[in-house]
Amino acid sequence: MKNRSLGQWIKKQLADRPLRANSLIITIYGDMIAPHGGTAWLGGLIRLVAPLGLNPRTVRTSVFRLSMEKWLVSEQIGRRSYYSLTAMGRRRFEHASHRIYDDAPVAWEGDWQMVLMPGDSLTPALRDALRKELLWAGYGAIAPGVLVHPLGQTEELLDILQIAGARDKVVVLQAQTLGVLSSRPLKELVDQCWNLDKVAAEYQSFIDRFRSVARTLRHASTLDPEQCFIIRTLLMHEFRRIQLRDPSLPRQLLPDDWPGDTARALCRDIYQLCWGKTEVHLMQMLETADGPLPRAAKSFHARFGGIIPDDSKQGGS
Repeated sequence: MKNRSLGQWIKKQLADRPLRANSLIITIYGDMIAPHGGTAWLGGLIRLVAPLGLNPRTVRTSVFRLSMEKWLVSEQIGRRSYYSLTAMGRRRFEHASHRIYDDAPVAWEGDWQMVLMPGDSLTPALRDALRKELLWAGYGAIAPGVLVHPLGQTEELLDILQIAGARDKVVVLQAQTLGVLSSRPLKELVDQCWNLDKVAAEYQSFIDRFRSVARTLRHASTLDPEQCFIIRTLLMHEFRRIQLRDPSLPRQLLPDDWPGDTARALCRDIYQLCWGKTEVHLMQMLETADGPLPRAAKSFHARFGGIIPDDSKQGGS
């Protein structure tokens, strides 16, 4: 039985914030389909997203475009089309998942990862493409051709350079902050490199938007699988968007009133309340060429520090 209050909240969200199909399908693949093997029959996907306001033609067009962009690859078996994540798509989801689902490291010792792009080693097109990828990964430009991150992941950086074809065309250095880690000049540099005010405003908007649905979920006696799927989709679609704009800086470099921690805690709570019923819904709606959707990989349960089913509401998965 559907919850009336949740139904009204969902209706308002879908009316107030029209969803871009391509981006929404990426969210669903990354958050829901990837842990189940990364493949789904197109017909099941069309049924799954229909309550979000996407019609079959829109879904077909979107998965075709995502295939052209190398996110998805299709396989035709009989009259059915199955769409799977490409190797590139999987790598991007894996890199993004750490920023989305993992808590930020508590300690920072002042280390920086620096990428230097010499002027003669890169074509203008390659320079722009690499810069875009590094900014997407949270790096900040402190000078022309110099990008840095205080918590840069070496494996992710090397993957970005490899995909871009720039691994032997840039210089990667490790640097160390000398002196006080939270000094005023350092924070001024952070303000210049990363637009934290905009990210903070987006976090606050996220909190204002989802706080009420969290209260309703906590007090509901039962939860409907389809409603849980829609809420989890809207939740992760918005949280993913903000996370991929958040450079994930160490606590020492953030403002004292940073709202990202509150937003993450709220997201974790709603995810905890919705994930079990959503998994039930996915198993009912989606299938692969081999039959039913396989259960989620064990790594799925480590999200947000560990998600545990609430049997009284989730009904198991």
